[in-house]
Amino acid sequence: MGFLRIRTTVDERPGRLASLATALAERGGNILGLSVQSDADGTVDEFMADIPAGPETVRQALEAAGGRRVQVVPATAHELTDEPTRALLLASRLRAEPWRLPALLGELLRADDSRWVYGADMSELPDPTQLTVPVAPRRAVRLRRAGLPFTLTEAARAASFVRLAQPVRPRPAGAVRTARLTDGTETQVRPVTPLYREAVRDLHDRCSPESRRFRYFTPVPTLPDRVFDRLCDRAHGHSLVAGHDGQAIALAGLMFTPDPGIAEMALLVEDRWQGRGLGSALARILLAEARDLGFAEVRANMLAGNTRMRGLLVSLGATLTLTDDPGVVEARLAVGATAATLPSAPPPASSTASAEPGEPAEPREPAEPGEPGKSRAVPAA
Repeated sequence: MGFLRIRTTVDERPGRLASLATALAERGGNILGLSVQSDADGTVDEFMADIPAGPETVRQALEAAGGRRVQVVPATAHELTDEPTRALLLASRLRAEPWRLPALLGELLRADDSRWVYGADMSELPDPTQLTVPVAPRRAVRLRRAGLPFTLTEAARAASFVRLAQPVRPRPAGAVRTARLTDGTETQVRPVTPLYREAVRDLHDRCSPESRRFRYFTPVPTLPDRVFDRLCDRAHGHSLVAGHDGQAIALAGLMFTPDPGIAEMALLVEDRWQGRGLGSALARILLAEARDLGFAEVRANMLAGNTRMRGLLVSLGATLTLTDDPGVVEARLAVGATAATLPSAPPPASSTASAEPGEPAEPREPAEPGEPGKSRAVPAA
């Protein structure tokens, strides 16, 4: 018997996981651990298994059971430790010794190599076996792992881990945030609650049929109560309302989905406020919330003719793909990959004066930078 770490990309449909488990059981395998991660190509199931079959036999069995991009690498009994406990212990060590960020980040993601890189060495080309995690404007940690490509979920974990080594940034007091538009106008952004029922209904009524069609895929004449009630239910997502001069002028929603690590985004902006940067400001706030809630990816479905929304999301780094419906386009944003553009407060006045913004305070002399290479980039949070 031998330990194997197995990854396979799967289509999310009932019975698929059972088929993979059955394929392993038929080869005498005992599944000791399972995690589900999101990635650009779909959902990734990772197994830790004690199994007498060889890696190639396991790969062929899982491909026959419906797995895609199956990867199998040897593992050890030490890797059977509880993952949340291991991550918390590493986080505790990082808070005590932030200068050890590369080593601890490499340990978290079980990388073959982890080192500081600087300046031009941070440039990247697509290579899923490398991950570049910026820490400061011209300083990053680069990880390499030959056996298993990095997933979007791991990229999000890396970006969150780096934030532990950075100076604590104060959060604005209360639930009200200010969004400044391109013309300097300031709007107030608040969570949607039942108090805003009439204001949101009035916003909906003032929007043109085309704006409502772009939001709901049909020109809904009135906002149903059940839809508003769902917007207020934080068990299903986080919704925001932007206001100015006593009126609601935009609505933004981050909806939770059954897909692991994935949330969905939707926006409705009153016509006279469109093209002024309000939608972009709300999208950035939603992405920041998704990051803080632990999501790896945010998606948005939109009508193909919604050019303004398409341009907005592409400007934030989204990739666009066609769906089964030729009139609908899906945008996908890796939350870690958009972190550099997310709103953040300035560092507190007590931060170490000599440290760069976002850099661990009082770092020791780092290791020599690694060689330039190709990597998947995750801008700093």
